[in-house]
Amino acid sequence: MAYALSSCVSSLQSSISLLSSSIAILDSGVSDFPRLVRVLQTTRHFELLPSDVITRAQTSLLASLTPELATLFARVESRVDRLERREQSLVAKYELQEGRLSASSRLTGRTIGVGDGDEDEEDGNTIGDGDEEGEGKGEETVEQGREQLRLKQMRQKKERLRYAVERLTLQVQQRERQLRKSVAAQ
Repeated sequence: MAYALSSCVSSLQSSISLLSSSIAILDSGVSDFPRLVRVLQTTRHFELLPSDVITRAQTSLLASLTPELATLFARVESRVDRLERREQSLVAKYELQEGRLSASSRLTGRTIGVGDGDEDEEDGNTIGDGDEEGEGKGEETVEQGREQLRLKQMRQKKERLRYAVERLTLQVQQRERQLRKSVAAQ
């Protein structure tokens, strides 16, 4: 029996040595395994998605952005309308001021020309006539001066009223445009 057991022991020892050599071989083969796991691990940079998922995402994105875009467009349109109205009012104001300047320069030119001519004639008559007639003419000259002053004031008042009418007409036209725009927008 001792012989039978010795063969079992030798067979067990050869199996142990075979297992030890197998473990050593496996250990040398598996020692690089954690690095290989990282190297062979696939990283998805782009995921492939079904078209219905993409369609749903696009629809939800569109639904969330549409109201915001509409609000922004409305703001932009109102701002542009305000700027257009401001531009039109500035142009109208410019034209009105230009008209006032040209009218006042024409009025000033006429007043100076007429006043200078009248005074020259009056001065000529006053100097050339006698003392009694000169005093009578002097009173007439003062009276004419007052009349001219009153006429000048009346002309100025007429100009102011004309400018006021022009300004009101421009305002009416601008409000009509605004009303047309608001009706067209609705």
